[in-house]
Amino acid sequence: MRVRELMSGDVETVGPGYSCYDAIRAMTKNRLRHLPVVASDGSFAGMITDRDIRHYLLRPDVYARLGVADVPTLLGEVTVSEIMSWPPTTITGDAEITEAAAVMRRAKVGSLLVIDGPRLVGIVTETDLLREILRANELCTADVEAIVVSYP
Repeated sequence: MRVRELMSGDVETVGPGYSCYDAIRAMTKNRLRHLPVVASDGSFAGMITDRDIRHYLLRPDVYARLGVADVPTLLGEVTVSEIMSWPPTTITGDAEITEAAAVMRRAKVGSLLVIDGPRLVGIVTETDLLREILRANELCTADVEAIVVSYP
């Protein structure tokens, strides 16, 4: 199976100038953990993840302000471009999903931006891969599938 057959093509994105608060609101609203960052010219600029935001909040200088300032304020003070992951890990739609899984494992990331030249065409996540593995496994029950890929 090819990545293009499994990827999500309708990708929620944010701009590099968005606040991290706006990014986390978009993630929550859409039940996502990864948001591609796309520049105004349409090129991909990076990836912001729930992990990037957690790491930001746990930085000693930011963590020391918790309780004095609330989390929305702290996240509103920083832009996506300041904490996003760069360079984003990418793959083409023609790649096999086994290659996508290997790239994710080597890079220790939970998603890959799917590109066609300089253009973002989709995203494939570890959850997408897990769902496909479970679909292909005839012995997997619905209960097991619900637990393994319960979010999102």
